[in-house]
Amino acid sequence: MCLGIPAQIKEIIDVDNQIALVDLSGVSREVNIACVLDDTYQSENLINKWVLVHVGFALSVVDEDEAHKTLKILDEIGELSATMDDLDQGSK
Repeated sequence: MCLGIPAQIKEIIDVDNQIALVDLSGVSREVNIACVLDDTYQSENLINKWVLVHVGFALSVVDEDEAHKTLKILDEIGELSATMDDLDQGSK
């Protein structure tokens, strides 16, 4: 199953290529932020915002409380650890 996982943007590492470093449940990942950039969100004001990440792309900005609730539910049903295992295997 493919899921969008909430992650917090920690740093913009490449403004020109729209790449940010996110914290995805304690794991740092590079993601493309092109889909969330608009008049409201520019790269410089995305730091510490929560986004839904799917296959290396931040798809939308989400509320921090909702992000935490979603992570809790995913952890409870075991999807978070399965998704994190898939990510770890993909980076090897």
